[in-house]
Amino acid sequence: MKIKSIKATIHQVHARVPLLKHPLQRKIVFCEVETDDGHKGCGLTGGAYLPLAITTALNKEFLQVVKDMDPRDTEAIHEKVWWKMNQRSMTGVISSALSCVDIACWDIHGKVTGRTVAQLLGGARDWAPTYCTFGFPEYDREQLVQAAKDRLAEGHRRLKLVVAVDKGGWMEDARRVRLVRDAVGPDIEIMIDANYKFQPVEAKLLCREIEDCNLTWFEEPLYANDARAMADLRRSTRIPLAAGQMEGHRWRLRELIDRQAVDIIQPNCCYNGGYTETQKVAHMAQMYNLPIANGGGWPLFNMHSMAGLMNGWRVEFHLDMQDIGE
Repeated sequence: MKIKSIKATIHQVHARVPLLKHPLQRKIVFCEVETDDGHKGCGLTGGAYLPLAITTALNKEFLQVVKDMDPRDTEAIHEKVWWKMNQRSMTGVISSALSCVDIACWDIHGKVTGRTVAQLLGGARDWAPTYCTFGFPEYDREQLVQAAKDRLAEGHRRLKLVVAVDKGGWMEDARRVRLVRDAVGPDIEIMIDANYKFQPVEAKLLCREIEDCNLTWFEEPLYANDARAMADLRRSTRIPLAAGQMEGHRWRLRELIDRQAVDIIQPNCCYNGGYTETQKVAHMAQMYNLPIANGGGWPLFNMHSMAGLMNGWRVEFHLDMQDIGE
């Protein structure tokens, strides 16, 4: 069984979000790898950043490197890609493209053997707990509270909302977090996500204001995932910190772990090089007694990491990705 072709395409999806009149526009890069004996596997990465560059890399460059390789030999594929295409350990386009190919190769392996990717990764469990990302920045306060209550009615018991929403700074974020806590009560888990947008002083002020809200984690609080500053923030707050979803390889994730900047590490197989790279990060995190959790969406793929790996934890159920999955 040998890789014969790679085909990558860009798609735009209208993603419906509860309580919003107009759907959000999401781009994705979809990749299909086919072997000489007719097996096909699919992979995906987000298309928000340079999707044309990613598809060009996949369609024009990657096949020249991995053609005629066995898709089950993912270590060999990674080694060759790194040596031929990425000796200087760049991230971005190269990591996103490699993620697509790697996920597709694991998909082929699973189809050939009749096993799920979670089983191939180690089969720690055949399930994984979820949390729901519901609190979109487009919501006003009333919509935010209503959305939280609606998710509870659907059965969700772990909720995440976006902060750093540019609607009054960290003080408005604190009000929004407190409104959600008051609306859902003390027994529901709440997580918040700043998507890299805070400076350290803003994050510290927000943490101080909402520490009594009993948050499960504060995700990617600081600009550029500054590991040094995040370690300082972690020492100053009781709120657990999580990060890593957009990091493009294991060495960047290692820095977050080694500097004790996080309580939860978040490798995302759709951005960091695929399941092969996620597995390495998970094993590294195990040695530090850290769980891995899904951030950055794409639960259809990341749920296999969370279920299959020993320290896998939470899968992100991202409301605006339902239409993409369908």
